[in-house]
Amino acid sequence: MDLSEVNERGLVLLGCGKMGSALLEGWLKTGVRAEAVHVLEPNPSEWLKATGVHLNEGLPESPAMAVLAVKPQMMAEALPGLRALGGGGTVFVSIAAGTSLATLAAALGEGTPIVRTMPNTPAAVGRGITALIGNAWVTEAALRQAEALMAAVGETVLLQHEAQMDAVTGVSGSGPAYVFHLIEALAAAGAAQGLPEDMAMKLARATVCGAGELAFRSSESAAQLRVNVTSPGGTTAAALDILMNEADGLPPLLARAVRAATERSKELGR
Repeated sequence: MDLSEVNERGLVLLGCGKMGSALLEGWLKTGVRAEAVHVLEPNPSEWLKATGVHLNEGLPESPAMAVLAVKPQMMAEALPGLRALGGGGTVFVSIAAGTSLATLAAALGEGTPIVRTMPNTPAAVGRGITALIGNAWVTEAALRQAEALMAAVGETVLLQHEAQMDAVTGVSGSGPAYVFHLIEALAAAGAAQGLPEDMAMKLARATVCGAGELAFRSSESAAQLRVNVTSPGGTTAAALDILMNEADGLPPLLARAVRAATERSKELGR
């Protein structure tokens, strides 16, 4: 991130709820000066008040970046206040699900560089992943700067076209909920086999979190990691015979789930 430009011209954050707070915390840790950040948030937390940022004090004349972190249903009400920054001087970054680049451009004005992103909730612990796509007015340098902003809370990927954002929603946007439900289901299955419920939950939570960390750190593919812990004819193989069944196992189930989330994302974006 070109911190000199951000620190010199300023960074606007519209909305500072859970995701906005995670982003702000990441930026401050990576060298963005608190006095360079201008936050507009009607219900500021005590943490936000103590950060030293400019809070509800108006906007700098021409900030380098403006991050839109309000809920999609509040976007129409919030955007007019930022229209004065539209037109090219400020790069806008939106994390609002279902709000298209065209909708944002219509509100902010012709020629406004806008980057649409889809982060996910693990950003709250610095382990999120964000997909990004820019409109026609976003330069390569501006896209890299937006990518660096979102990298403060995890990994990033660049999309080839905006239509892919619906599938991103189905995989990583909604995906944390699938994993949380996996923990629930695994714990319930353990309890059904005679474990105390609290013990089953502890085992399930630690297993999923540990396996996720192993997958994150390892250079091996997920398939190879699975093979590594599967002895022929053993207990894991017996379980995988069920989970990997092509008819009613985990792959077709997840395919249906991701398809449903993707289609719902398309509906909400219309």
